[in-house]
Amino acid sequence: MDSHPVSTPTRFVATQSVLTLDTRHPDVIRAMTDVHDMHRLVMSGYRGWVPEGEDDARAQMGVLSAWTVNLRTQTLTLITQARVTPDWTPVPRAALLEAPHLIKVDQAIKAGDTFTFRAFINPIRAVKPTAGLQKGQRGRRTASNSPHQATEWFTQRLQPQGEPATGPNGIKRIGADADPARISTTMLPPLVSTVKKGLKVVRAEIRGQLTVTDPTTFTSTLTEGLGKARSYGVGLLLVRK
Repeated sequence: MDSHPVSTPTRFVATQSVLTLDTRHPDVIRAMTDVHDMHRLVMSGYRGWVPEGEDDARAQMGVLSAWTVNLRTQTLTLITQARVTPDWTPVPRAALLEAPHLIKVDQAIKAGDTFTFRAFINPIRAVKPTAGLQKGQRGRRTASNSPHQATEWFTQRLQPQGEPATGPNGIKRIGADADPARISTTMLPPLVSTVKKGLKVVRAEIRGQLTVTDPTTFTSTLTEGLGKARSYGVGLLLVRK
């Protein structure tokens, strides 16, 4: 008997970009050291799709991004994804080590599909006070700074077969399940702001294999991202069959 009941297949459609940047270029240095400069660098590729000044421009276009750095090769790899096609001509040519690579994604998604994945997350958890929560009170948000805590954050959002899209405490699940023992987690350098005092975005990269259990929810996760701080280089889930 099929362990994955018949469900309506969905499609994930997006345009992804891979930019290989020189970490010695001033614009790239600023982007690495300030979360707002990195956000401006990402959004520079999506001008004209949304009127200037709109607060939710990123969400309207579905822009997600993630980046990693190799200081030995002096390379920053920036990955972006959106519902619309970017134009990277605003990025200085001297900052690019090679031409931007655009990938058109049009992927059918159905229950039982398996994918290898990379997820870039901001593992924030709510800590309850020792005296317990009062009515209407929320726990204090604190960053998960260890691979174990980041892995736990991610596995809480897995969605086993037959489970609803919303888990305990209102946690939004991702529409797929995985074996926690086969997940690997790497903590990435946190993102900080030189303007907004105290702003710090903790990041982790999760890798493993996912099995789709809820195609609609999984496609939404791929399109919208997961977790908080999606304007600041986290929330992107990349998959490959």
